[in-house]
Amino acid sequence: MSRPFSQAAENNKGPIHEVLCRYLDNPGDLLEVGAGTGQHAAWLAPRFPDIRWQPCEQPENLPVLEQWLADHPADNLLPARILRAEGEWPAQSYRYIFTVNTFHIMSRPLVERCIERACERLLPDGYFLVYGPFNQGGRFTSDSNRQFNLALKTQDLAMGIRDQEWVVERFTRHGRGLLADHAMPANNRLLVFA
Repeated sequence: MSRPFSQAAENNKGPIHEVLCRYLDNPGDLLEVGAGTGQHAAWLAPRFPDIRWQPCEQPENLPVLEQWLADHPADNLLPARILRAEGEWPAQSYRYIFTVNTFHIMSRPLVERCIERACERLLPDGYFLVYGPFNQGGRFTSDSNRQFNLALKTQDLAMGIRDQEWVVERFTRHGRGLLADHAMPANNRLLVFA
């Protein structure tokens, strides 16, 4: 049976892995928010055997995620669980929280809620790693990002590429500063908050 497949996840998994190697250097638990198809969890988790990887998704997306995880088992890859940004979050604390291409599909209030809840669950010495496209100084960083933003708005006006400064300010409100800003392929960034 064929699995749903994300070409973007296939393209960016290698560059994301290179950056994660700099930060996932201590054993601990990782919460992946919005794990999508599960391609990242299935490919990345075995490369970090000391990290217990917890992929999460909204209930309607869970079957696709579970299919990828079932086809790619790993000792440190936990069963998928339900997580809505606006709902209840796991009670435990995490050394790492990781999310890919979620902030531009969440509404601004949901991004704020996600940051708030994640910062509550993040250990004091933990990292929150956020991958995706971001505007700089209120402007699109490329024409492709401008076109992508228009496409998002045709789906839902609440979607859209977020200003990096706005995201940083939200983290700062919860005691987490921008530790690093990594340029990534296809006009994306990987932001690390600590």
